[in-house]
Amino acid sequence: MSVGSYRAFASVYDSLMEDIPYSTYAELIRGLAGPGEGRPLLDIGCGTGVLSAMLAREGYAVTGIDSSPEMLAIARERFSGLGLEGRFYEQRMEELDGHEGYEVAVIAIDSLNYVAGPDEVRAVFRGVWESLAPGGHFIFDVHSPFKMTDLFLDGPFTADMEDVSYIWHTYPGEEPLSVESELSLFIRRPDGLYERREEYHLQRTYPPEFYEALLGEQGFSPVRVTADWTDGPPAEDSERLFFHAVK
Repeated sequence: MSVGSYRAFASVYDSLMEDIPYSTYAELIRGLAGPGEGRPLLDIGCGTGVLSAMLAREGYAVTGIDSSPEMLAIARERFSGLGLEGRFYEQRMEELDGHEGYEVAVIAIDSLNYVAGPDEVRAVFRGVWESLAPGGHFIFDVHSPFKMTDLFLDGPFTADMEDVSYIWHTYPGEEPLSVESELSLFIRRPDGLYERREEYHLQRTYPPEFYEALLGEQGFSPVRVTADWTDGPPAEDSERLFFHAVK
């Protein structure tokens, strides 16, 4: 995630992500990487730890990293409240360092799309490679090119929920397959009044061939690409691409 991203978002992030099928993602990881059984797993861009907690319950020994201290604070509180063990560190994914011996590495829910430049994506893959043990599994997803050029630009998007509402404006970014987002958040305070906060986000994606080439360049093999929570290959109108690579 970009510097400063999700500072205002952190407190309401889970409410705004209720439509994400985290349990399906946990099942996908287990199906690709095998059962937890105490195996070390690195959750990169872990956010508030929703998926991290599910994976910990599956038996993985979870370490989470994120660039947002606000997100990490919520993740630590979540684990403590659930009686789960986990380690959390503030770190940018393109500066991944000090981790090794993991059997599984995950970058979930388009977190990699916040790493905009090709060299930065390459740095992420290099860091993941160095963090994994031989035979380790690397699983991540990104927005598809179709989603960036068509669906994201159908805005503005709005939502009105019990404790938070937002107006989300999207614009084409300067780089190919990038989208700039300006969010106006209206967060309900304990006194019933609403506080307005502003957020700016930049996301960029690449064709699947780009990711496959960088993974192969790093040494990952085999690499498999699927789409939209299915076991099938991407189609022209797929929205989310999933990658499974092995060290």
